[in-house]
Amino acid sequence: MDLTYTQEEQDFRARLREWLGKTLPELPARPSPDDWPGRRAYDAGWQRRLYDAGYAGLHWPVDAGGRGATPTQHLIFLEETERAGAPYVGANFVGLLHAGPTIAAEGTAAQRSRWLPPVLRGDEVWCQGFSEPDAGSDLAALRTRAVRDGDDYVITGSKIWTSHAEVADWCELLVRTDPAAPKHRGISWLAMPMDAPGVTVRPLRTLAGSAEFAEVFLDEVRVPVANRVGDENDGWRVTMVTLSFERGTAFVGEVVACRRTLGELARTAKANGRWDDPVLRRRLGRLYGEFGALWRLTQWNVSESEASSGVPGVGGSVFKLAYSHARQELYDTAAEVLGADCLALEGEWVPDRLSSLSYTIAAGTSQIQRNIVAERILGLPKGR
Repeated sequence: MDLTYTQEEQDFRARLREWLGKTLPELPARPSPDDWPGRRAYDAGWQRRLYDAGYAGLHWPVDAGGRGATPTQHLIFLEETERAGAPYVGANFVGLLHAGPTIAAEGTAAQRSRWLPPVLRGDEVWCQGFSEPDAGSDLAALRTRAVRDGDDYVITGSKIWTSHAEVADWCELLVRTDPAAPKHRGISWLAMPMDAPGVTVRPLRTLAGSAEFAEVFLDEVRVPVANRVGDENDGWRVTMVTLSFERGTAFVGEVVACRRTLGELARTAKANGRWDDPVLRRRLGRLYGEFGALWRLTQWNVSESEASSGVPGVGGSVFKLAYSHARQELYDTAAEVLGADCLALEGEWVPDRLSSLSYTIAAGTSQIQRNIVAERILGLPKGR
């Protein structure tokens, strides 16, 4: 991993900074957190600006509609957009960071041509239909059935914690296509249109008061066989590709955001007198070191991804495990620095603190990540 910058990369950073400086002041006001149609329109508008400027799918392969940028250029893009306060992917999260990269890696030429350009332009939003009420951490225990009927699958079942389902056009959906096979081998990965007859969406309100998740009920929904990514019953392998993106590279922008938040906390502590507490200073210093290490691990994971046909390795589980707990500690520390001010409902600290609690569950619980690290990286025997 080369951490130095070439002249080309430095020029790329300068051009990006100039573009951000001109573009960000032109953005409309951010919509209310509860206005999901408004948030979708806002996020789609930002994505379209990126697309028109040549920054959408920056690190995606050229044959997938991307720019084929180097890992370092990708990281520079994340650094500069976050430092400038640019919008994050928002409602485009699943399409840009999960489904899109999976289709780019595993889809046919026709599938890449159909689904990737609308994702990059911000025209279509995806949601994730993986977890079920009785198959969350044990994803392979899913029971949503897909029965082959000619050129269609007929799907019956339900999903939960379906990200952005209320505004999505498509769903990356896991279904059981062979109930007689071992549970990891009878699964298929489908792209399901959310406006198909038989799809019912019921939003779920989180502890933070938002409704970015939903329950999705599927009553004999017909999905073309042509919408299957990968072979029938090979969905578990395809899913591991999706999860490698989710755990390995999807959070990289958030690491930069946390480092910025940590700097804000340090400045606040100096302003309100809390900086005199040596215990708090040590805690802030340790967090600074942890997020610095996480950024280096991010660079490693992105570099490894590019060296292995664009698919991150199991090291993403190391990152996800460490990041989840560091983020929670960051917002615990924010409560110490801010005191009663951290309870101000009109600010961002309360929803961010509550949201941090979910990170040890989302994208695979910390317990699952520890098992992956133990078995697939350290080579330890499976637990009984």
